[in-house]
Amino acid sequence: VQLQASGGGLVQTGRSRRLSCAASGFMFRNYIMSWHRQTPGKQRELVAAITTGSNRSYADSVKGRFTITRDNAENTVFLQMNSLEVGDTAVYFCAAQKGMVTRDASDYDYWGSGTQVTVSS
Repeated sequence: VQLQASGGGLVQTGRSRRLSCAASGFMFRNYIMSWHRQTPGKQRELVAAITTGSNRSYADSVKGRFTITRDNAENTVFLQMNSLEVGDTAVYFCAAQKGMVTRDASDYDYWGSGTQVTVSS
């Protein structure tokens, strides 16, 4: 199983960035896909999730600014991040699970290695 996140980098406040996560080694279409983020000293936070039926959920802090989508043909999940804020600075991870959308990181079966997003003012 592999989840390879990409698209991170340095971006100015108010700008946009799109993260991608390419999956392999499991039946992608049967899994809930999600993005989480983590900053030093803090717990990993669920940012967005998309179910197998493409129902989406978001953390309150990113609602209206971030959009999660999935491409089952390409086994890829995306996170479009608009109107970025300094508070969005974190390492972003993609994750997969077969159960239900939860905030508990231990519920997720597979994790990617993370991509750093740094938002500068």
